[in-house]
Parts: sequence; structure tokens; C-alpha cells
Amino acid sequence: MRCAVLGDPIDHSLSPVLHRAAYQALGLSWTYDAVRVPAGRMADFLERLNDGWRGVSMTMPLKREVLALVADRTDRVRWAGGANTLVREDDGRLWLDNTDLPGAAAAVRERTDAAIETVTILGAGATAASVGLGLCDLGARNVRLLARSAERAADTAAAIRAHPSQPAVDVLGLDADVVGDVVVSTVPAEAQNGPLVAATARADVVFEVLYHPWPTPLARAAVERGQVLVGGLDLLVHQAALQVEIFTGAPAPLALMRAAGERALAERAAR
Repeated sequence: MRCAVLGDPIDHSLSPVLHRAAYQALGLSWTYDAVRVPAGRMADFLERLNDGWRGVSMTMPLKREVLALVADRTDRVRWAGGANTLVREDDGRLWLDNTDLPGAAAAVRERTDAAIETVTILGAGATAASVGLGLCDLGARNVRLLARSAERAADTAAAIRAHPSQPAVDVLGLDADVVGDVVVSTVPAEAQNGPLVAATARADVVFEVLYHPWPTPLARAAVERGQVLVGGLDLLVHQAALQVEIFTGAPAPLALMRAAGERALAERAAR
């Protein structure tokens, strides 16, 4: 069976490392590749899916584009307004899921069991929506989105407000105060300037969704300050493990997948 991760850019993705390690441990002769699919080309890719395919992972810019192409989807996709997982059944039926939501919740709970009530999210794209919803599953009732554009944040704010717990969601500028139990960063490493990094000092938990490059300025500062750090690899491993279970029907070897990811990141850092 064939599987893959789709996106643009995609060469940096660790998903092939994690999935291949899982399939090997499960005794499956499956393949998993990184395939560049630019914006506007998802429909072309779907036309090429045949009986040899089981599923694909999706990253930007496809998480929202795919919604117009595949109607069958889980509640998590409807809440998040985006999908990171596509499954092809034996009869050819396609359906969508979003493992970022439970993956984010599991990543946080692996690092801390502290109560979570207020969350500040830097950025307001599809990943911000998924992680925000995952934190609402853990009890967050107040979510602050800090974004460059209130208009661009509208879809993400609406998605988080639609969580069954009906959290309060405020959209503010990136220069607003960073307060709360958890601060989540979805902004590029190059945008993490001194004032932004300094503004996160009061949070108990820093959730940096990036894993490349690593460490980001925000992650490095969190470690130096003694804050609980949830990293992008934590999120990637947990959401990938859920994808493995969806694709294969077998329990994912989480520890083995994490070890494979850590080795790959160490090799990159040594180059």
C-alpha cells in the first residue's frame, strides 16, 4: 500500500521518517513518501489515487483546499475547518479527518497535567485552529488569537468558538499582551523577534508547533526560563501515530516513532 505526505514546501517534513518507522515495526511493506503538491493542485492529485493507495497526510497549503474536494469528513474536520488526513477505503470512498486536534491535546498532556483555562495563540491559520480546539478539549475556556490581520483570523476564531464548550475567543494584534496558562506559537522562526519572545515569559507552558528549524528562538527561551515546553516534534509524533492507527488499524509504536524523529532531527542539526 502507498501513503504520503502532501504540501508545499514538503522536503523538510519528518512524516516519512515517522510513518516508515511505524510500518516497519508493524511488519508492513508499505511505502510513505513526501510529495510536493502546490496550492490549487490537490484535485489533480486526487484524480491519480488508485487501489494502491491507503491514505495521505496533508500540510499547508492543502488543509483547507481539500475541503472543497472531499465531502465525507469527521466532526474534527468540521470544527477545525481543515483536514490533515485523507483515507481511501477499499471501495474507493474518500474521507477526511484531523488528527492535529487529539494530537495537540496528547502532546500537552504528555508534558504537563496542569489545569488549562486561558490560552494565547500567536498566529491564526489552520494549525492555530486545530491546536486551539485541542486545548479546548483539555479545558481551555478563554482563547486569545494574536494575528497580523483580524480579517485573516476570522475563520480560525469562528472554528474555535464552535467547540462544544463554547469558549470565549478574542482576536487581537500581535503586539497584544501574552497571558494565560499556555502560549501557542504558530509563527515562523524568523518572525520570533526579541519583543515577541520576551512577551511569552509569563506563560506556564510554551507550545511551539514548529520542529524545523529547531530550536526556535521561542523554544530556546522557554528552556532557559524553565517553562514547560511542548515542541513541534511532540505534536507531529502524536498526530502521526493517530494517522498510522487510522491507516493500518493497528496500535502505533509511539516511542519508536519518536526515537526515529529525534535521530533525524539530530542528523539535520549536525550537518
